[in-house]
Amino acid sequence: MSAVSLSDITKTYGKDKKVAVDRVSFEVEPGELFGLIGPDGAGKTSIFRILTTLILPDGGSATVDGFDVVRDYPEIRSRVGYMPGRFSLYQDLTVEENLTFFATLFGTTISANYNLIKDIYEHIERFKDRRAGKLSGGMKQKLALCCALIHKPTVLFLDEPTTGVDPVSRKEFWEMLRRLKQEGITIVVSTPYMDEATMCDRIALIQNGQILSIDTPAKIVSSYPWPLYAVRTKNMYQLLQKLKSYKGVMRSYAFGESAHVAFEAAPDETNLRAYLTNEGIDAVEIEVAVPTIEDSFIELMKS
Repeated sequence: MSAVSLSDITKTYGKDKKVAVDRVSFEVEPGELFGLIGPDGAGKTSIFRILTTLILPDGGSATVDGFDVVRDYPEIRSRVGYMPGRFSLYQDLTVEENLTFFATLFGTTISANYNLIKDIYEHIERFKDRRAGKLSGGMKQKLALCCALIHKPTVLFLDEPTTGVDPVSRKEFWEMLRRLKQEGITIVVSTPYMDEATMCDRIALIQNGQILSIDTPAKIVSSYPWPLYAVRTKNMYQLLQKLKSYKGVMRSYAFGESAHVAFEAAPDETNLRAYLTNEGIDAVEIEVAVPTIEDSFIELMKS
């Protein structure tokens, strides 16, 4: 039995029935670290809110641990942990008071499941008497994760947990998730950061409420269909404009300090340099690029 299962889930909002989730289907296996990867507005939060029984779908069906999200919502709420994208704990309560409150809410105690949160809580224990609203972004994130885990959930839903935190805290957070996975907890995490996709066992790429692809990060990257090159020069805007007119260019877009250019076939670099020089672009660097999840996502959006 799948830990999480969605079949043709649809969700619309407003009088104009704006589609946020468009017939989404996927399954998450028990003990899997599954990533829902996509930009803001892609439908990630709506899917999470449906799976945690906070809102109802307009169509389709979904289960968590075999329980229907509409019919069996009390059972699901007692079994899952949910960390929403926006910090939602009680800001006037201290760290320890928040944790005690959530433990009591689920009929347990901090000590009963302390082994599950120990590695995380040790990072914030010295701030246990500080009000949650006075914590840094990274500390708030760790407290929220402790509160989501204190009742030992079977499935943990984390909605964009690293948005707005520093790179060190992001790295620490994913290390925590890997340790939690070893406890047998199924983890479903959403993120707009493409580099975080590689931390997951499998990922679903989502855009405009539709799933573009579901597979392991390695398989999604290996399916990238074109020869890909990184091209650099001082005037990147001019470079991108001129690349659009070069024969055989399938895609071209800014990628960090380079332009990533996908060709129908491997280009003749001498001819490409000559073309760019003729267009007034000098000092060009060209090298073969290794496709990333972001390149694959852009290709799937365009195709």
